Amino acid sequence: MAQTSVLTLVTDHTAGASIRNIAEAAARELTEAGAACAEPDWLSEDRAVDIAFTGPWLEEAEARLSASGLLDMIDYCLQPTAHRKKKLFLADMDSTMITVECIDELADFAGFRKEVSAITEQAMNGELDFNDAFRARVAMLKGLREPVLQQVFDERVRLTPGAWTLVQTMRANGVYTALVSGGFTFFTNRVRDQVGFHMDMSNELLFENGSLTGIAAEPILNSSAKLATLKQLMTKKNIDRAETLAIGDGANDIPMIEAAGLGVAYHAKQAAIAAADAAIRFGDLTTLLYYQGYRDSDFVTA
Repeated sequence: MAQTSVLTLVTDHTAGASIRNIAEAAARELTEAGAACAEPDWLSEDRAVDIAFTGPWLEEAEARLSASGLLDMIDYCLQPTAHRKKKLFLADMDSTMITVECIDELADFAGFRKEVSAITEQAMNGELDFNDAFRARVAMLKGLREPVLQQVFDERVRLTPGAWTLVQTMRANGVYTALVSGGFTFFTNRVRDQVGFHMDMSNELLFENGSLTGIAAEPILNSSAKLATLKQLMTKKNIDRAETLAIGDGANDIPMIEAAGLGVAYHAKQAAIAAADAAIRFGDLTTLLYYQGYRDSDFVTA
């Protein structure tokens, strides 16, 4: 029996050609590969389009489309049509739902930004053990006064474009949403409330006399904990793997991304992109709604 699949194309101003031209050329490539393509379904005028097709298998379709070069300057997702709209959504926070790495911003106030940022980069690329890298960075924050955390949140933390609309639209459609971060509860609590996640999980910094001790509470929330959270929520909510969605940008997100029904890498490190089912390289977080088949008219906007 032929597999029913869908190719979603999403563009923004970085696209080097009209999305309509790209969509027509992609449909031709699929047809020449033996697929039966439906008419393009525009989710957003001149921005996002679905091309549903039956046969060939996704791997063959992606290989052909990639070889054509059509997808080089556009965000795209190839997936089965079944269970496309998800019921459980897990998201990383730093450099995914927000535009910064909170630990790097804190380190800026402690005078160790360069050193901490270098470790962060290596950890996100999967070049260092996350737990060791985390403890080393937290140690450099020792002595920071508690008000500095609020200052960082107020002055440095900004939501990634599309974050609020993404979470609110999914919530409006009955999706359970979780923010899971290797960062700190001080920030995830606030981002959870700001964006509207149902829950958040992260690491707790320890204070003594109003100053950071340079130690975080154990156990550290790492990649294994993110994966465990996904599995626990699937069981608790009685949600199948195919109905789950996870997004992140670094090596710490890879197990969660690989285990989800649709794992997406957001403006990510190469290791995360390689592990993901799809990537968002150019657009904002609303691209994730188009990947699930939501239309502009479905979006919850402020």
